[in-house]
Amino acid sequence: MNRNQSFLFPYTIHTDVKNFVREIKTTEDGSKTIYLPEIDETYHSTHGALQEALHVFIQHGFHAVPNSQLRILEIGFGTGLNALLTCIEATHAAKQVYYVGLEAFPVEEEIWKAMDYPQLLKSLDAPTIFEAMHQSEFEISNRLTPNFELLKIAQKLEDFLPESEDFDLIYFDAFGPRAQADMWQTSHFQKLFNALKTGGVFVTYCAKGQVKRDLKAIGFNVESLPGPPGKREMTRCIK
Repeated sequence: MNRNQSFLFPYTIHTDVKNFVREIKTTEDGSKTIYLPEIDETYHSTHGALQEALHVFIQHGFHAVPNSQLRILEIGFGTGLNALLTCIEATHAAKQVYYVGLEAFPVEEEIWKAMDYPQLLKSLDAPTIFEAMHQSEFEISNRLTPNFELLKIAQKLEDFLPESEDFDLIYFDAFGPRAQADMWQTSHFQKLFNALKTGGVFVTYCAKGQVKRDLKAIGFNVESLPGPPGKREMTRCIK
């Protein structure tokens, strides 16, 4: 498939605001992402979905926490790419991971099955893990490998009530502030700050100045790091 070609699926996501048509597009590294034309937003970088996830969430998130046991919260489970990569890395690094994926609008089976992530990874277990992740029921914890347990929660961030000091690492992978400004409210950041253990890590692809100022204002130590291909910077915060 040409990297500029997209497939339109004949159904919509129902939200309390509007319906969003989902399209699949191939990004510049050959991996796929989802595009929402109504808000002109993609789930991942068009410069490379896979390389963005590896750079932001694995290299500068997962590997930034030295613990042998990690509790990880992802805001925006989406296609499951970050969870899949984390599961594989957990095995390679011999770490025990309990992974909570928050997703208000789960991706339909026809969409996630069209993603090519397992085929792009050098892991024989990737197709089985990816299938199991998406077939796992929401609100039920499932051990997918000896090193990785997954809990998916179908809930909006505004309704999510995490326990205090519960997580070692947070992947913040919501749509960008231009497309979904309500996800980037200071009140949400405060909630996530409280949910992190002292020394915990918050990581996101976003590097907008206002976002970094808001994160700093609630108490995070904010770092601007080199971004993935096509993006100058990304943000990592330490509590």
